Amino acid sequence: MSAVNPFSFSAAFITFFSVVGPPKVLLSFAGLAQVHPARELRSIALISSGAAVLVGVITGSTAPWLLDLFHISTPALRLAGGVIFFIYAVGLVLGLHLGSDGPHADTPDVLSGVRELLMPYVVSPLAMTALLIEGVARYSVGWRSTVVGAYVAVITLDLVCVLLLARVLRRTHHATIELLGRLLGLLLAAVGVDLVLDGLSDLGVPGLDRHE
Repeated sequence: MSAVNPFSFSAAFITFFSVVGPPKVLLSFAGLAQVHPARELRSIALISSGAAVLVGVITGSTAPWLLDLFHISTPALRLAGGVIFFIYAVGLVLGLHLGSDGPHADTPDVLSGVRELLMPYVVSPLAMTALLIEGVARYSVGWRSTVVGAYVAVITLDLVCVLLLARVLRRTHHATIELLGRLLGLLLAAVGVDLVLDGLSDLGVPGLDRHE
């Protein structure tokens, strides 16, 4: 097997860092930290991170076959991914928590905490879209291994940050969390627009040749 290209790995790592890295994930955990004790938060982080890795490995490893199974073209995936990114980003900017189950449970436990992290973390639409897009960028097992490795590295970094900052998250003011979320929304909106432009360029729209 050929060695992993560090530039390819770093590019994939940066992609996943932007959509499911600590800046975004800590916002999700910060909300849970307000109602869960530190021990429960650690358990939630471990379980949800393990589930996220499992889902990510399966999705990244089978990306080409998933697209073939559902007859989805790469340009269509980029366009759909860009729209998903943009809608989610607008929700963050406006303070709307898309994909959330709503208010935290009155009697929070580990299971309820993991359930609240399903959409924003375990099966994050942003992360799954990025995995599919990156997974089909090059049709080789080596590249898909690189993509999956970069994704797992980001999830591991997320877990370390949550475990180290659990007590800090409990003391973080809600207004601070909202402000950071809106700033992140601006960045994700730009990522979404970029994906849409890539998709249109792949379809041959005049004036959008971004591969030169």
